[in-house]
Amino acid sequence: MTSVVSSPPEQQPTPPASARRTGRWIDDWEPENPAFWESTGRAVAKRNLIWSIFGEHLGFSVWLLWSVSAALLTRAGFAFTPQQLFWLVAVPNLVGSLLRLPYTFAVPKFGGRNWAVFSALMLVLPTLLFAYFVQRPDTPFWVFIVIAATAGVGGGNFASSMASINFFYPTRLKGTALGLNAAGGNLGVSVIQFFLPIIVGGAGAFGLVKASQSGLVLERAGYLYAALAVVAALTAYFFMNNLSAAYSKPRDQLAVVKYKHTWVMSFLYVGTFGSFIGYSAAMPLLIKINFFRSPIPTESIGINFAYYAFLGALVGSVTRPIGGWLADKYGGARVTFATFVAMIIGTLTVFYTLTQLRTVPVAPPEKIAAWTKDPSSFPGFSPEIVSAVNHNSDIFPFFLIAFLFVFAATGIGNGSTYRMIPLIWKSYALKVGADGTPERAAAEKKSTKEASAVIGIAGAVGALGGFLIPITFSSPWVDDPVAAVKNAFIVFAVFYVICLAVTWAFYLRPKSFMTKVGV
Repeated sequence: MTSVVSSPPEQQPTPPASARRTGRWIDDWEPENPAFWESTGRAVAKRNLIWSIFGEHLGFSVWLLWSVSAALLTRAGFAFTPQQLFWLVAVPNLVGSLLRLPYTFAVPKFGGRNWAVFSALMLVLPTLLFAYFVQRPDTPFWVFIVIAATAGVGGGNFASSMASINFFYPTRLKGTALGLNAAGGNLGVSVIQFFLPIIVGGAGAFGLVKASQSGLVLERAGYLYAALAVVAALTAYFFMNNLSAAYSKPRDQLAVVKYKHTWVMSFLYVGTFGSFIGYSAAMPLLIKINFFRSPIPTESIGINFAYYAFLGALVGSVTRPIGGWLADKYGGARVTFATFVAMIIGTLTVFYTLTQLRTVPVAPPEKIAAWTKDPSSFPGFSPEIVSAVNHNSDIFPFFLIAFLFVFAATGIGNGSTYRMIPLIWKSYALKVGADGTPERAAAEKKSTKEASAVIGIAGAVGALGGFLIPITFSSPWVDDPVAAVKNAFIVFAVFYVICLAVTWAFYLRPKSFMTKVGV
């Protein structure tokens, strides 16, 4: 990478005004100029940040729509296995991770505001499909897989939103701005997991809201978020801006794939954001499998996931801007290193709590089918089941605290890793010419564009964790779902040890260039 940037980079062309699409374009944008920032830049950047957060928030909610609804499908009359439900949770994350690349490259091509309008309107498709098919329990599983895949468009919103906001803020404020933008989006996960059970007529809010006697109405959530997506498109259209300074050709952005730090940071982001989105998607099913039993929709015992599943995403979202702030203050690499130490400790603690659980007896499938067909034939829970579930419920608070500790670490790591990326690229630009020279100015401008591209690539690769984690939990090669979940946490802890070593080797190793510039 040094050899690529050490020669004076070419100035990226700005499209002439006559060649641009219509819309709210800003031609002169100099956030690093203190006078410009105080007089003009700050207010404009803040306005774009606010509405970017709103659109990204809805994107995350739609992206994780299936994380909570999958756990409710059996109550709505769908006969899906735990492995199938984990696939419904995982597939949107896979599609969302793949879409993050084109969404990132779309911002310099079409403009941040224009793409925000388009990406918001795209959310109407998965929400209306959801609303239509959750009313039809006879729908084949493969159709639900396709429908769940369309929710991946919500995952793409993050990449375009972050790439756009990166251009609006000066380097000294990028960590906080990107942290706030990402946190607002991440909160969409917590919001959908908290409110969806309540909206559709289920229990929620720690039991303060009781389940509707008329049953679940899952389609309500789809219609609501389709309407909100239209609102997000309108607010982006009227209140956001495109920046001419962000213009770049896709091939210029793709040039960052040859830099080693693009892939190092992408790998680390799998450990932070991949863990956040993967655990968030899987948490409702994790609680249901380990701490809850409901052989028929009208009878249940144990911990209701709807009361607690949203807490993980909430904690991870709230701590994300803290990670950006800590990285601004102490250095992104140091904060990221500490994050992986915390994640190792937290993951092993979660594993330990799971080893303390008792095995809950499960009735034969034919009996469950008979009880479901005729609920009055259900004899009630046996003393063995009641004893095991009560014991596991006593373990649940320790499981929850340990898991929330992991979520807090992922949030901080999300903020710190994204703070590292602009600094890494700016550090190479500082090698080009003396301060104030045209060569230095061109290099710094190019570094901002390349950093935005890397943010998108890292976001895409990192989001793959949202697919891999639920699949690891489901482990179709393991017959017992509880054993599969327990073993998965050992795999994750080992992975975090590798992330810890990579962080030290590339960004904290004594006398290395990245250590000297304080990445």
